[in-house]
Amino acid sequence: MDRNSPPETPGRDSKSILVLSVECLKGSSKADEWTGDMLQTGDIVEEILIGSGSSSSSGSRSMRYQAPFKNGKSGVQKILHNSFKNKETSIVVRVRRGRDEFVELHACVVPESGYKNKYVLRSIDDPNYAVGFTDRSEADCFELQASRSSRIVSALQRAKLQDGYVAYPWEKRMKEVLNVPSSSSFLSILLLPKASDRVASRYNDLEDTLARANAWLYASQATGVPVVFMNIQTESLLTKISGETASSTVNAGSLSDLSNLANVSLYGFEDYHGVDIGVVRAVRLWYAPLCGEFAIEVKIEEDDTKLGFAISRTEEGFIYISSVMDGDENVPSTRSGLSNLYKEATSASRLLVVSRVSNQKVLPWMVSSTGAVRCFDTVSLSQKLSLHRHAKVPILIHVFLWDRTLPSPSAGNARIRSVSPPVMALPPEVQFTRQPSQNQIQPLPADMSDDGVVGNEAEIRLDRDTAGETSFRFHDFSLSNNWV
Repeated sequence: MDRNSPPETPGRDSKSILVLSVECLKGSSKADEWTGDMLQTGDIVEEILIGSGSSSSSGSRSMRYQAPFKNGKSGVQKILHNSFKNKETSIVVRVRRGRDEFVELHACVVPESGYKNKYVLRSIDDPNYAVGFTDRSEADCFELQASRSSRIVSALQRAKLQDGYVAYPWEKRMKEVLNVPSSSSFLSILLLPKASDRVASRYNDLEDTLARANAWLYASQATGVPVVFMNIQTESLLTKISGETASSTVNAGSLSDLSNLANVSLYGFEDYHGVDIGVVRAVRLWYAPLCGEFAIEVKIEEDDTKLGFAISRTEEGFIYISSVMDGDENVPSTRSGLSNLYKEATSASRLLVVSRVSNQKVLPWMVSSTGAVRCFDTVSLSQKLSLHRHAKVPILIHVFLWDRTLPSPSAGNARIRSVSPPVMALPPEVQFTRQPSQNQIQPLPADMSDDGVVGNEAEIRLDRDTAGETSFRFHDFSLSNNWV
């Protein structure tokens, strides 16, 4: 019989003949649910085989029942009840479609959920597929068999995707796959809006905060910090307000004032307790190192009296290696390869920015409402590095890279490893979000030659050349270094 065409109706009066028919109760989780091998609503039951030998021919413990079934559905339910009570739950159902097409289902007898002494059949191959029995006229069965295509479309429309939960080994993954165990590589700084009065009851608008974030990023790049812009977002911080600020912000809720809320840094509302709540809109700037982070292990020996490098801090709050000792091959900075990496950075007009010390981030993380940058103190950091030397404990330092070809350790005993896998490196087309204009300063590409010099003990500042180039020239101004 063609499964897509109506079955041929036998010559007898099929409307008056009651037969035992299949009723699908629960769909399958497999793609072959609607194939000819699965039972479908409207199939006519011809034979039921119950018992341990039901998978093949009848055996000593098998019981065979053939149509017509005495008392129809109720009689079959009694048969299923007795077999389940006797722990004979294996069953094979043979059904007919049309005149001469037969299909079998190997299943087990289980109680129907929510009913007493009522049983259904659950497929052995797919426990999600369940069928039951009902009494129908033979004509109704043929009509259902003929409407199989429309029922498939209806089932498709009713089908819903189910959600679920899956256990995930967070601790294990955070130790195995992260560059620094249990620490993210996402970098950001939060800029609070600048207060326009002493009591911080009014703030500059959102555009002012965005401009500060933009200026901080461009100034960092101009100084030689190898970072690129990734994203920017606003964050809402709740604060309690009162007085004139409360009345002016809470009452600004009419439709005519909604257009002004897009650029305000503070707006208010009144909760159901009558408390005036203010919302301060801060800006979070997301950025990333140009070519990822790089880990350097500085090992300490018994006769080391200095680490051989000095640290300083930029106005934007970044810690960087400001100078290294030359002419001494036995200092830790030279043995670890840090000196060579510092020289590569200065030759490429980059600062060797320290991003982590002992896996702890030492990057600026917030700009206060007064405009001050929250960052790490170089004095305390120098003291901690000196304690490493006194305790003979190796120092793990992470630095920002600016060139994918770096580093290439020249010291034979240098232990340097990259913590940024190649798949995490930024492609060239996303290093800058737009082309620099003449008045903007961008980092110098790695393949461009250096046209500056570095003072021995002076902090370096990079500025745009007056000729309109995109490269930088070094200008010296004296600031004390922190030698460790």
